[in-house]
Amino acid sequence: MNEREWLAEQFEANRTHLQAVAYRMLGSLSEADDAVQEAWLHLSRSDMSNVKNLGGWLTTVVARICLDMLRVRNSRREESLEESVSEPAMSRVGGTDPEQEALLADAVGRALLVVLDTLTPAERLAFVLHDIFDVPFEQIAPIVERSEVATRQLASRARRRVRGGAKAQDADLTSQRAVVDAFLNASREGSFETLLTVLDPKVVLRYDRVAADQNVPGEAHGAQAVARLFVGRARETQSALINGSVGIIVAPRGRLLLVLEVAIVNGRIAEINAISDPARLRKLDLAVLDY
Repeated sequence: MNEREWLAEQFEANRTHLQAVAYRMLGSLSEADDAVQEAWLHLSRSDMSNVKNLGGWLTTVVARICLDMLRVRNSRREESLEESVSEPAMSRVGGTDPEQEALLADAVGRALLVVLDTLTPAERLAFVLHDIFDVPFEQIAPIVERSEVATRQLASRARRRVRGGAKAQDADLTSQRAVVDAFLNASREGSFETLLTVLDPKVVLRYDRVAADQNVPGEAHGAQAVARLFVGRARETQSALINGSVGIIVAPRGRLLLVLEVAIVNGRIAEINAISDPARLRKLDLAVLDY
């Protein structure tokens, strides 16, 4: 076996790990594949005679590539949230199987992908590499071109955003989440009767202007009417912290499309506000309940 064949074999042995790192960094399976492929090009053109830890070297290379891709993405964010949420179920041209990416988004956590997308590129890299893949800060610091102390601060800041600060430990959130999760489970299972037990008889569902512009009624009143709208339709949803309270995000393949703010009274959902306006979505304080 010559050196190139050996490198190709080692690269394939690390491919799954590299794809996992890249996907969490980029939130797109096709872009993650691009980053991994570029890492192979780096490897095939580099002198590896002095590299003792090939897996670590490849992780660093993929992280740098992803950081550059995120910076480019941020710099041209004229694509703004409007474009990124308006075609959530479509794969890129020549890209990947949407079903495969949806499964991956489920495995990673849709809420986590959505919140990661609100971080700066450096924060996202520091958090993903350290908190998810246990890469030490001394290795991350050169990638983000900061001191080790500053890199720790990046990860800490990201961690607070992801977890929603101390709010996630609030005991009241446990009961809120139980109600929201019961609602989502009933919706996924298509159980109309169970939905009625979770909804207040006088529940009100309101849609914002953007949803209403898409031929969706502006409001629905009463448990029967609201249950009919949600039965069997919660497949792309997940509970999340929204401005400090438990609500629902709709994020196909981890792309934020809709947020449902939920008001709970006496253990039942009394009000649902559906937000799909990109300008409003951008201003929401989102966090995951676990990851």
